[in-house]
Amino acid sequence: MATRTPRRIVKALLAPALALGATVGLASAPAQAAVWNSCDQWGNTTLNGYILYNNIWGSGAGSQCIWANSGTNWGVRADHPDTGGIKSYPNAKKVINKPLSSLASLTSSYNVTVPSSGAYNTSYDIWDTDYDYEIMLWVNYNGAVGPLGTAQGSVTLGGHTWNVYKGNNGANEVFSFLRTSDSTSGTVNILPILKWIKDTKGWMGNETIGDVQFGYEITSSSGGLDFTTNNLTVSSS
Repeated sequence: MATRTPRRIVKALLAPALALGATVGLASAPAQAAVWNSCDQWGNTTLNGYILYNNIWGSGAGSQCIWANSGTNWGVRADHPDTGGIKSYPNAKKVINKPLSSLASLTSSYNVTVPSSGAYNTSYDIWDTDYDYEIMLWVNYNGAVGPLGTAQGSVTLGGHTWNVYKGNNGANEVFSFLRTSDSTSGTVNILPILKWIKDTKGWMGNETIGDVQFGYEITSSSGGLDFTTNNLTVSSS
């Protein structure tokens, strides 16, 4: 798996100020009329309390366009070459900004339509406010992709069974949870996963959870592939 440092830097320092960044490639948004669409490398907007972000951050990327009917119904068409290394992570982000100890609940439901070809994962990307810790929850994946770090065994948490990996990309700790079977819809109880990392494993302290992102980490999608988030909700208390 390619280093994740570039995307961390982009998210921490550049977004969303670069909403008017350069257009990348010539991919087109879907035929349906969308409330918003963008083919800009860093194209972003806010809808219904979610921040949508095209986020073409990796080297050797092709073209990609994002569209949205709402903050919870959106998608991308991506045409990235069949080469190694992550090219993009188009996503919808919900800001949390609560210390882990003060969270009573943190849950999310997802329903997606993903291609049968290409190399990608559909994942949650959860960050603390200082960007010291990254928690990834892969709900499905396809092709030559894999997590950063070393295997830590499996665990059943939040309504799913995961294979767990722990690593470091030189900028932050990365904890990856890969669902043991692919899923295109479901509900994840995120809070028990975060508490397991903190309390059971002691891998992090009482961090302030900054945001929960959900999207598609795309390595290759040669010829143009569609990734659709039919519905997404993230809620916390």
